[in-house]
Amino acid sequence: MSSTGTPRGPVDSSRVPRYAGPATFARLPRLDQVARTDVAVVGVPFDSGVSYRPGARFGGNAIREASRLLRPYNPAQDAAPFTLAQVADAGDIAVNPFDIGEAVATVEGAADELLATGARLMTLGGDHTIALPLLRAVARRHGPVALLHFDAHLDTWDTYFGAAYTHGTPFRRAVEEGVVDTAALSHVGIRGPLYGRKDLDDDEKLGFGIVTSADVMRRGVDEVTDQLRQRIGDRPLYVSVDIDVLDPAHAPGTGTPEAGGLTSRELLEILRGLAGCRLVSADLVEVAPAYDHAEITSVAASHTAYELTTLMARQIAAERDAG
Repeated sequence: MSSTGTPRGPVDSSRVPRYAGPATFARLPRLDQVARTDVAVVGVPFDSGVSYRPGARFGGNAIREASRLLRPYNPAQDAAPFTLAQVADAGDIAVNPFDIGEAVATVEGAADELLATGARLMTLGGDHTIALPLLRAVARRHGPVALLHFDAHLDTWDTYFGAAYTHGTPFRRAVEEGVVDTAALSHVGIRGPLYGRKDLDDDEKLGFGIVTSADVMRRGVDEVTDQLRQRIGDRPLYVSVDIDVLDPAHAPGTGTPEAGGLTSRELLEILRGLAGCRLVSADLVEVAPAYDHAEITSVAASHTAYELTTLMARQIAAERDAG
């Protein structure tokens, strides 16, 4: 936000080519270049909680590089998000790559500090372990939140190799800790083999509703989005997007790919359909650029973060105008 109160937007691409200069998200100013921010885009370069292919620690910067091509007007939502709210790149949270417990605590503390400024978070992972500390911090500010989780996997397993904190367990821990509203929990895009029927039974007992990728294909985006909105209601909403919700054709650069996923178009349209929901923060995780081709995954991720940021900016502006 400038001294006049007008949001400071991206670098002017008619003066500085998109491929030049620092790769902040969408070429936006850094957090230290603005007086205050409404949406902080923050990276968490951490992937010590993965169970298969590593590399998501490099995801945040890959998303930032791909976001160079984002433009300031979003026609799908008829909004210029960076004029509606001050969005800034808060850099990365430096976490211990050798101690998951310490890393989780560090993310939680850093999220607390950013949220205390009044900002909402658009977090770029990193693996899905980081969703738990982010949810803890958001719940301290808003109370238990509705959770909309886009993923190929449930991420509600109890332990993995005896470890309670991994990228496959954050949402079981979130339910156990009471940081999510169990009347409004939804998975979208679930597919692929499981360890057994018990995985689904346990997930249902935790309170989750499941929309599979096949449901999206058969029922269509509009019907699915209406169902999700009804479940969310007017609760504060947290959205967590694992990029492997997309089919490997659309997101090959991820750690645990599963065939039969959503298209990038389906994901973006579902997110756009959340306009009017009380989106208080979001994360986007599991981009592993070492397995990517031609930035396919990073481009999809950058557009996903852009739609989420636009939703938050529109709500911030609406709340401000309502006085």
